[in-house]
Amino acid sequence: MNDARTRPITAVILVAAGSGQRLGYGMPKAAVPLGGEPILLHALRGVVASGVASQVCVALPAGDDGLRKLLDDFRLELADGGPLLTTVDGGATRADSVRSALAALEDGTEAVLVHDAARALTPESVFHRVAHALAAGAAAVIPVIPVVDTVKMVTATEGGDSNIAPEIVTGTVSRQELRSVQTPQGFSVPTLQAAHQAATDFDESEAAAITDDAMLVELLGVPVHAVRGASQSLKITTPLDLIIAEGLLEGPLGMRWVEG
Repeated sequence: MNDARTRPITAVILVAAGSGQRLGYGMPKAAVPLGGEPILLHALRGVVASGVASQVCVALPAGDDGLRKLLDDFRLELADGGPLLTTVDGGATRADSVRSALAALEDGTEAVLVHDAARALTPESVFHRVAHALAAGAAAVIPVIPVVDTVKMVTATEGGDSNIAPEIVTGTVSRQELRSVQTPQGFSVPTLQAAHQAATDFDESEAAAITDDAMLVELLGVPVHAVRGASQSLKITTPLDLIIAEGLLEGPLGMRWVEG
């Protein structure tokens, strides 16, 4: 176990292989412009600025020469001593992309942070909190924020009620113990490798039920620790998300580095 004062050799896997269909730009999400530059570029700068990684491995859409050219140009921006920047072809699913990147990590890597490029405005402080928890001995760490909306359970309506509305409320969930989960999610490398190896035996329905890497680790029985995330670390998925992200970038101080 690493002492809390000694940072393990850490890599960041940046997942950027999404199609971006819901954004409606007709291009991979990572290439969609945000503030005049591709989303991927904002995400890369955030990862590098955090200083937590000795390697950044980016999972890109297979055969996308434009994004690879972007990464080649970004390498030229890196100062001496910056992280090693590598790429892998993303897979059909997010889990496939993460597995490919895991296999491409440098020998001796002890910890890995898995980050969605779509959370392009994540503050440095979130990376630091996740990395600190890993250095202190956690095998799995996720950033979270409180759930602010009222959450209700529903079920499909039947009979005459289906003519009124398609669903009916069956209960209201207490928000006290609920959290919305963000990235980067941090893991010891052996823990994440074991979690993804176990997932290779999942059937189609089991695989579809997995929405993040932490769920795979939970299935191993490994405790997943939670640290504070940031409200501006929104995931850019819909056109409205992109508008909000543009607004954050155009704020008077640039909201990226503001805690929230």
